[in-house]
Amino acid sequence: MEILKVSSTSQPKSVAGAIAAIVRNSDTAEIQTIGAGAVNQAVKSIAIARGYVAPNGIDLICVPAFSQIEVDGEQKTSIKFVVEAR
Repeated sequence: MEILKVSSTSQPKSVAGAIAAIVRNSDTAEIQTIGAGAVNQAVKSIAIARGYVAPNGIDLICVPAFSQIEVDGEQKTSIKFVVEAR
């Protein structure tokens, strides 16, 4: 599964294009975020990506979950979004 790391400064249209490309090829993408700003950009990106793949008859389903990741030797809680094509 392809993992995209999204930050608060990520451009939603760029991330949406990456999500659309991954989902077209492998049906599943994972988006990893830390912080409210990153979650906001990720959600906008998923909404935009739905519009990119809808004309091809692909509907995106998003499943949010918490996960633990290590950043600079510290454990941090992140929110991940698993995006699947249906």
